[in-house]
Amino acid sequence: MKQTSIEGPRVIVALDFPDGDTAVRFVRGLPPGSCRLKVGKELFTSAGPELVRQLVALGHDVFLDLKFHDIPNTVARACEAAAQLGVWMMNVHASGGRRMMEAAAETLDKVSGRRPLLIGVTVLTSMGAEDLAEIGISDEPAAQVERLAALARAAGLDGVVCSPREAARLRAQSGDDFLLVTPGVRPAGAALDDQTRVMTPADAIRDGAGYLVIGRPVTRAPDPVQALEAIQAEIQALG
Repeated sequence: MKQTSIEGPRVIVALDFPDGDTAVRFVRGLPPGSCRLKVGKELFTSAGPELVRQLVALGHDVFLDLKFHDIPNTVARACEAAAQLGVWMMNVHASGGRRMMEAAAETLDKVSGRRPLLIGVTVLTSMGAEDLAEIGISDEPAAQVERLAALARAAGLDGVVCSPREAARLRAQSGDDFLLVTPGVRPAGAALDDQTRVMTPADAIRDGAGYLVIGRPVTRAPDPVQALEAIQAEIQALG
């Protein structure tokens, strides 16, 4: 595993916008270096790789959140293509298995220049026990998360995406050199939207989260910069 130390801004703002022009207008209003940026499936499908190149050229670290899940060779080639865009982080579904994750990690180890971080998606934060049962998984979400996180670590990934409610147990299980990237983070008083396993920024960091993915509480705030600064102040108050 590489680059597992936590450096720079710990907030990753999810650019959940329908098109690239809207996303770029929003990003231009953020102070440089104040956060990282996440480009997910909707925005990437709409705007394509050129948007990622544009954000990188503007000096931003980009988390490409496409959750690759396919046969090992296909995922490895997709990760190689993402690395060529200059992204800071990318992810795969840990449920794709050890061989798939190993192929992705080995491919990124060979890229020239800065190696992107590679993390695994464990259980989506929108899923509860009932959802898992419907797809044939009888374990509680926390147990499934721990199983997939251990597999991701063994396969050479840098960390996992997990609910902040699993962060403390995964930190104890995986040690300090394994990144925990947590969506499902909501400042106190913010709407839950479609997340079911959530936590405040300070609580998530206290429990071992490395980076926090926060979307609507920032992107839909009346003053996004002020909302971001409040979250950062909450994190910095932890010392």
